Amino acid sequence: MIEPAIILVRPQMGENIGAAARAMLNFGLTRMRVVGPRDGWPNPKAVAMASGAGRVLDGAGLFADVPSAIADCDYVFATTARGRELTKPVMTPERAMDHARALSAEGKRVGILFGPERAGLENEDVVLANAIVTVPVNPEFPSLNLGQCVLLMGYEWARQKAEVAPEVMNFARTEFAQAHEIEALAKHFEERLEAAGFFFPPAKAPGMKVSLRNMWSRLPLTTAEVRTFHGMLRQIAYKLRTQDPD
Repeated sequence: MIEPAIILVRPQMGENIGAAARAMLNFGLTRMRVVGPRDGWPNPKAVAMASGAGRVLDGAGLFADVPSAIADCDYVFATTARGRELTKPVMTPERAMDHARALSAEGKRVGILFGPERAGLENEDVVLANAIVTVPVNPEFPSLNLGQCVLLMGYEWARQKAEVAPEVMNFARTEFAQAHEIEALAKHFEERLEAAGFFFPPAKAPGMKVSLRNMWSRLPLTTAEVRTFHGMLRQIAYKLRTQDPD
């Protein structure tokens, strides 16, 4: 699968080029193309900002204009936050990178255009693209830093490649409580609640106890947490027994 080419169109600051290189390498992208950089190329400030991603800059291609930068591309995305009076598909980064992966899997070459920092891509650039990518940002402040925009696209590209769960638990060195420990804790709670008059009226007590048992079974408690609960209950009971009635 050929990764997409990240094409920076007329970037103005070397620092932003370097930040884009870092964002690319964070997500396994290495094919950078630079079109008409304002401060020339190579750029020492870009190298300094890349901080470990210098290989992306070393392999970057320098182009005079957008047509030459996308000449070998089969499909091109243009990133822009501004509305355009152009009849083109408009995609979110998620949808765009899903489509990019499908194209790349077929051996197609994909390019993604990113505009200069001050005003973004011009219509003359966007008309050369097959689709527009727009990030759903605050309409009152839609401008994204160049490195941030590259980071968003790189993240979506990498996220759709890896089977990553949206939420994971860190189970390293975790000793989960066994069923008999949970049962003992449930009984301990019931005893204390019974003494406090919690199960009222008596007719509802069985259902209330079932609900509590169900709650305990859902919680992924560790052995240490079960011991902590027992200690809390014992301390509460002790204080109630020894406190001054006055």
